[in-house]
Amino acid sequence: MKNVSKKEYGQMVKEASPPSPVGKDCVLAFVTGGFICVVGQALCNAYLNLGLELKDARAAVSISLILLSAAMTAMGLYDKAAKHAGAGMLVPITGFANSMVSPAMEFKSEGFITGLGAKLFTVAGPVLVFGITASVVFGIVLWVLQM
Repeated sequence: MKNVSKKEYGQMVKEASPPSPVGKDCVLAFVTGGFICVVGQALCNAYLNLGLELKDARAAVSISLILLSAAMTAMGLYDKAAKHAGAGMLVPITGFANSMVSPAMEFKSEGFITGLGAKLFTVAGPVLVFGITASVVFGIVLWVLQM
């Protein structure tokens, strides 16, 4: 077996990889992400028409989009849509909901505690830890600067 340098390996990968349709991918991401945002705005308008205040309507939209994404993931529809829509499906709130539900669905056969419960925070755990840590550090820096 011949030793292959990193440069040679990179060239082999480049030759074996199919070309990526960047333009098409960008348009699909833009349209899909825009559609999700339009759905969010339509939900917000609907909640406002139901009598919610703007602050509460926005919270209801977030909850609705998370619920829809989680349900689509559980039914296996999210991945099928993402396969065609690309990065547009990763609008932060819907993509995050999908990334939390996917591992939980994968390991649900191991039970509610060791499977579903333990794997639910596989992705969310580090995000929460680093998010909370960053907010505490930022808060301390602001507090020190105000002294």
